[in-house]
Amino acid sequence: MPKPREHQVSLDATPYYHCVSRCVRRAFLCGVDSVSGESYEHRRGWLENKLLELPQIFAIQIAAYAIMSNHYHIVLYVDVAHAKSWTDEEVVQRWHQVFKGNLLSQKFDRKEVLSEPELARLKIYIEEWRKRLMDISWFMRVLNEAIAREANAEDGCTGRFWEGRYKSQALLDEAALAACMAYVDLNPVRASMAKTPEKSDYTSIKKRTEKAQATAQANHQNQQEKQLLPFAGNPKQDMPKGIPMRLTDYLELVDWTGRIIRDDKRGAISSSSEAILTRLGIDESQWLTMTQGFEDCFTTFAGSEGSLRSACEKLEYQRASGLSRCRVAIG
Repeated sequence: MPKPREHQVSLDATPYYHCVSRCVRRAFLCGVDSVSGESYEHRRGWLENKLLELPQIFAIQIAAYAIMSNHYHIVLYVDVAHAKSWTDEEVVQRWHQVFKGNLLSQKFDRKEVLSEPELARLKIYIEEWRKRLMDISWFMRVLNEAIAREANAEDGCTGRFWEGRYKSQALLDEAALAACMAYVDLNPVRASMAKTPEKSDYTSIKKRTEKAQATAQANHQNQQEKQLLPFAGNPKQDMPKGIPMRLTDYLELVDWTGRIIRDDKRGAISSSSEAILTRLGIDESQWLTMTQGFEDCFTTFAGSEGSLRSACEKLEYQRASGLSRCRVAIG
């Protein structure tokens, strides 16, 4: 039986999570239905637009994403400090962008005078909403419900559109984060939906590549795609805000990996990509295994043996489930 979500997510252990949600009906989320011949390709745009809109409301940012024919992958970063910095007014305004709130919050938003008991009661709601606005489950709920409503309306039917439970994996260290992001970004290449990462529609790698190319052509520096979690270079502190490597290094590493997947040929790894793998503590073979089958390499937690033991200690697990897989994948 799957563990309850609250036992799988520990922001003390890591702010990074890989989530996968799958369509439950026979009709594809996107693409062309093989039976009816009807195209649902436009739904990928619905999902991408909503996905990139929600970080403006939630204290959750997108590190990577790929929208496939009947499922999607996202790598999320939960920014607890950002949520805690919001004023009560900001929390209410953000919550009202996705839910109606209640009579007290609506009065508060309209700048109407509330009594002391009303303010005290509203404060309880605000703190609960603050928690929800940095909660992955609520993020996934808002995202999936919005797409389900649009798809059901278009299909002229009711009922469940998504599988009831999305899958999540905690990314415990830099190696797991980098490998999972590359795994997500290369999904269309592995599925033969695109020949190269930069040509794969509805993915974070295409959005990052297009921004990097536009920046280079305009002779601008240090400008990254604002709708995605930025790369933070190679900072010394563990797991900083921002992906802990340089964007150019990541793009080069993903390009090399994509060529191997597409052509089934190892090829020579560049010195910079080799240096990244060395810093992450993994070799070429481990990297390629993870980037071609990340979900099979790990269970609920992804990372090194040491990272998993530390996370299980924080979660007060009596047994480190998935330890052997972590040991094989990363060491």
